Amino acid sequence: MVKKLQKLSADRNTGTQLAGTVKDSAQQIWLAGLGAFAKAQEEGGKVFETLVKEGLSIQRKTQSAAEEKIAEATNRMTTLANDISARATGRWDKLENIFEDRVAKALNALGVPSAKDIATLTARIDELGENVQKLSRKSAASKVPAERSAKPAAKRTTSRTAAR
Repeated sequence: MVKKLQKLSADRNTGTQLAGTVKDSAQQIWLAGLGAFAKAQEEGGKVFETLVKEGLSIQRKTQSAAEEKIAEATNRMTTLANDISARATGRWDKLENIFEDRVAKALNALGVPSAKDIATLTARIDELGENVQKLSRKSAASKVPAERSAKPAAKRTTSRTAAR
């Protein structure tokens, strides 16, 4: 097309031939545009559907990969949190034991008996109480016959004294 125009202008033919050639070129450009539009319309639906399918596939892959990464990160964080919790618990137990030991030493230095000392004393008091009860029973049992024998003897002396 361009060659035709160059040839015509080089020949310097009449303006009508040039105008006709330009008109023919414009007509061909217009028809090429319409053809491209029709082709794009025809192919556009197919291309659009293909792009939608590819987009859906990519979305699924992306979601799957993201879910895997999230699960992996969640597992790492859970493991890390459990480790930190275990360490903190261990340290807290150590701190608690140190505190208890220091309080016990301070109370001991002040002369305050420990729970173990009080438990020992309570057991000893219970044992002594049982021993006292046993002795009281034995003493009561031995006093009863002595009182019985002492009363008739007193009556005898009283009756003898009264007879004299």
